[in-house]
Amino acid sequence: MQMTEFDNIRPYSDEEAVEALGRVSRHALIPIISKYLFPKEQSNILAKALRDVKDIDSFQDNIMLGAVNSILAKTSEGFSVSGQENLLKLKGRKFLAISNHRDIVLDPALIQYALHDCGLPYSQVCVGNNLLSNKLVEDLMRSNRMITVIRGISARELYLSSQILSKYIRQTITSGESSVWIAQREGRTKDGRDTTEQGLLKMFDLSGEKGFVENFKELNILPLSISYEYESCDSRKARELVIKSMNGGSYTKKRNEDLHSILTGIRQRKGHIHLSIGEPLTAQEIEEASAFNGNDRYQAVRRALDRRIISGYKLFKTNYMAYDMLKGTHSYLGVKYLPDDVTAFSEYVSHKLGKLEKRLDRESLRQVFLGIYANPVESKFDIDNPTNI
Repeated sequence: MQMTEFDNIRPYSDEEAVEALGRVSRHALIPIISKYLFPKEQSNILAKALRDVKDIDSFQDNIMLGAVNSILAKTSEGFSVSGQENLLKLKGRKFLAISNHRDIVLDPALIQYALHDCGLPYSQVCVGNNLLSNKLVEDLMRSNRMITVIRGISARELYLSSQILSKYIRQTITSGESSVWIAQREGRTKDGRDTTEQGLLKMFDLSGEKGFVENFKELNILPLSISYEYESCDSRKARELVIKSMNGGSYTKKRNEDLHSILTGIRQRKGHIHLSIGEPLTAQEIEEASAFNGNDRYQAVRRALDRRIISGYKLFKTNYMAYDMLKGTHSYLGVKYLPDDVTAFSEYVSHKLGKLEKRLDRESLRQVFLGIYANPVESKFDIDNPTNI
C-alpha cells in the first residue's frame, strides 16, 4: 500500500482489518468477551467469526451489530432514534456528524447502529489515541473505521496534527468516500453540559481552500444528540471533577483508567437511550455567521450547533429528579416522576457514591453527581436565550 500523510491516523483498510482481526481472534480475552456477548453460544464462536471476516463491512455487519444488540439487551431498556427525516435533507451526500459525547465507545457504536438501521453506510469515527492502550483495542477500533486523533503532544505538534486530521476529514467527505463522526469537544462531557469547542470549528475552516462559507457548506454538518437515562460512568465523572477541584484543576489518570471506563460504560445499567438526528446546518446560518469578524464567526456556528444538540437532548425522569433534588424543589414531582421514582433514584445515587474513596467529601460528590443529571435541564432553559450558549 502506498504511504500517505494520513497513515498515522486513517482507519485500517480491508486487508489490514482482516489481518488485525485474525490477531484479535487469538487473544486470551476473546473467549471471555464471547461468553459475555453471546452467552448461549460456544465460547469459540467469536474467535471463529473474527477469523471468517472478509472485509470491514462484514465485520461490522456480522459481528459488531450483534455485539451492540447484545449490550443493549443486557444493559438498557431500549434504544430509540428520532429525526431520521433530516438525513433526507442531505440528499445522499456524505456529511460531518457532530454530537455530544457521553460514552467513550457506545456513542460512536450506537450512531453506526442507527445509520445502518436508516439504510446508510457506516461512517468513519474520530477517537483519541489515548484509548489505544494496547494492540487488542487498537486492532478493534481501527477495524471499526476509527480515525485516530493524536493527543498528549506539544502545542506546535498539536497544531500540525490538527491540520492533517482536518484535511483528512474534509477529503474523506468531499470525495464521497465516507461520512465522518466527531465529538463536539475533546473527551467526554463530565458535568452534563454539552458545548462545542470553538477550536474544533476553526480547525475545520483552516483545512479548506475556499472562503469561510464554502469551507463549512461542503462539510454538510449534521448535529446529533445522544442521551442516556443513566449517565455513563457517572460516579467516575463525579470523582474526577471533585478531585480536580481539590487539586487546583488538575487530575492525573491512572494506568488503564480509560480502558476501565470503556468496560464500565459497556457493562453498566443505562436505562433508556435516545439518539436525535438534528437538522443539518443551513447555508443561511453559515452565511449569517460569516458576517462576523474573527473568532465571532466560529462562535456563531457554535451557537447554531449547540442549539441543535441541546434541543435534541432527551430528558429522562433521572434528569428531572436530580434537578429537584439539587435545587431543593418539587417542580417536576407528579409531572415527570413519582415519589417511588425518587426513592429508587436516591438509592441509586447512594449506591454509586458509596463505592468511591471515603477521603472524598460526600456532599461535594453528591452535588457534582446530581449536577451531571440536572445540568441538561438547565441547558434546555438556556437555549431560549442565545447569549447563554
